[in-house]
Amino acid sequence: MALTRQTMTDEQRKSVALEYLKAYDNGGVTSTGGSILDLFASDAQVYFPKWGLANGKDEIGKLFGEVGSRGKSIRHDYAGFNWIFTGTDLFACEGTSHGEHADGPWRAGVPEWGAGRWCDVFEVRDFLIQRCFIYLDPDYAGKDTARYPWLAGRGTDN
Repeated sequence: MALTRQTMTDEQRKSVALEYLKAYDNGGVTSTGGSILDLFASDAQVYFPKWGLANGKDEIGKLFGEVGSRGKSIRHDYAGFNWIFTGTDLFACEGTSHGEHADGPWRAGVPEWGAGRWCDVFEVRDFLIQRCFIYLDPDYAGKDTARYPWLAGRGTDN
């Protein structure tokens, strides 16, 4: 059997990434009613800080289940995304988010040093996510002040 690859444009890759982000905001359900895992290749990798590297759909499902169990809601701010394309299958999306975590609500920029700013590095090929490395501060409620002394004494308005 020959290996086939479908050629994709940057806009098509972007549409796959947007579908993933919107599905994440929608409790893991895509715009067509499918599972967020349908957007991933069977051997895809996802990295999330403080969780680690998930290999394959089973581990990715476990990662999303464990990380998602701590959140009550999330909304990515789509209008403000910065897309960085490389001319290859690899690209990045930088943005902000807001929502409610088990430890409390968060909104990017409130406070300025708090959670809500993120950058995802995607590899999309054959209309599937091959790799998604998520870079963000997983301390959504800003409670990890004991380990970061520069946060001591700062209010939530700083």
